[in-house]
Amino acid sequence: MYHYDEYDRALVFERVAQFRDQVERFMAGELSEEEFLPLRLQNGLYMQKHAYMLRVAIPYGTLSARQMRTLASIARDYDRGYGHFTTRQNMQFNWIELAQVPDILERLAGVEMHAIQTSGNCVRNITTEAFAGVAADELMDPRPLAEILRQWSTINPEFLFLPRKFKIAICSARQDRAAIMMHDIGLYLYRDWRGQMLLRVMVGGGLGRTPILSQQIRDGLPWQHLLSYVEAVLRVYNRHGRRDNKYKARIKILVKALGIEAFAKEVEEEWQHLKDGPAQLTEAEYQRVASAFIPPLYERQPATDLDYGSRLAEDPAFERWVAHNVKPHKVPGYASVVLSTKPGSASPPGDVTAAQMEAVADWSEAFGFGEIRIAHEQNIVLPDVPKSALHELWQLAGEQGLGSANVGLLTDIIACPGGDFCALANAKSIPIAQAIQARFDNLDYLHDLGDISLNISGCMNACGHHHIGNIGILGVDKNGSEWYQITLGGAQGKHSALGKVIGPSFSAEEVPGVIERIIATFVRYRESEELFVDTVQRIGLEPFKERVYPKVLEAQP
Repeated sequence: MYHYDEYDRALVFERVAQFRDQVERFMAGELSEEEFLPLRLQNGLYMQKHAYMLRVAIPYGTLSARQMRTLASIARDYDRGYGHFTTRQNMQFNWIELAQVPDILERLAGVEMHAIQTSGNCVRNITTEAFAGVAADELMDPRPLAEILRQWSTINPEFLFLPRKFKIAICSARQDRAAIMMHDIGLYLYRDWRGQMLLRVMVGGGLGRTPILSQQIRDGLPWQHLLSYVEAVLRVYNRHGRRDNKYKARIKILVKALGIEAFAKEVEEEWQHLKDGPAQLTEAEYQRVASAFIPPLYERQPATDLDYGSRLAEDPAFERWVAHNVKPHKVPGYASVVLSTKPGSASPPGDVTAAQMEAVADWSEAFGFGEIRIAHEQNIVLPDVPKSALHELWQLAGEQGLGSANVGLLTDIIACPGGDFCALANAKSIPIAQAIQARFDNLDYLHDLGDISLNISGCMNACGHHHIGNIGILGVDKNGSEWYQITLGGAQGKHSALGKVIGPSFSAEEVPGVIERIIATFVRYRESEELFVDTVQRIGLEPFKERVYPKVLEAQP
């Protein structure tokens, strides 16, 4: 994985010193709340309902064991013993005292981490899929270009005060696990018939109040022009994006207003001033960064592992875990393991204790090469585990509450912290997730249902990505009461789709029963091993509405 050079290190430590001075001045009354607000946001610090929340950047979701242990120490020393992994592959600490923030940032800087640009109207954390570099269906490793984008966008003065926040994702696998179509810029990396790296550029995606999937504005872009082309997009957005209304300030609104053809034309015209200039990447620069992502020294594994095979045959619980939580690896004899942070009603989705973090760090070294990934589904990935070690890892994960065999299933719920913490939320997310998990606690039944994504957001900001969940739940406010709107048919990946609202919203008490009736309708109309989202697309929403709103429909003339 990438390690800071002298410039990275100097920048991060100088930023810590700068913010320490700003905090001291604010606490001494020398800065007003209005003056301090943009300063703390530039360092990932929010004021939530009960305390400050600090969001720590995890670029493209990659951590070392040492960094994970540092997050654990921060959770134990400065928070309440846990942290929360987000859908942007970052970590949030929800119970932070302002006076201690500079010390936390200094501890992070000591292990090459920071909280810069995890908030504010700037380019946010660059993301990619959690299996980058190891996925069996990967075309090439997107992490070098993700790291180049991270370095270029960090404290780039031209793009620190955009009309609104800006998110970029890059993917290079046959299956899009980075959800590039829901980003302001989505990049797909591939090779042409000559072996040259090229980029497909998608623009104008985003969820929130006005969910829109991105559209292609260029294909076949040589990788050398990555930065100049992204810069051209950002310049057009910076020039024309609305600043008078934050709800209409995202690039998706601009693209929709201009039309994709007109927007693409303006980007191309802007790019003509930038291409072949200082931002053009060289082979030497690419190799400088790519050298940090060379594959580890994998050991040759036996072609046939009889012990592993016999354990699969003899232990149904282990076989079930392997079927859902273990993913194919490009190196024979290895696998990538997803550790579920969704054990059910015992813990909110994405929450991980300090002890669990330390255990994961230990496992990454014992069973891999000391590297950890965070998935945007809020789970943890160990990317390089020998198949011969899977049974031992499964037992250890179970002991730590990270061994649920539910990855991709209904209870693998994505949820934001919601009204329990967030000052912007209309409704709580965590109790809804836990109530659904408690209702569907039969793993055999869940496995029979197949893959179903269920996403919950506490407000229209859509931090839980409810629009692209097969089942989406949105918290809404009705005269001061918490209600929940249901959408069906959302999907991520190369066949991304936005869910459609099925009808009036429900009270919190009604939601688990509504989900139960939706699942019962799916089971009734499902053909063979058909996936939930395919059934919804085939039969439409009406059968689900009839089951969910029977009295309303009966009353209609």
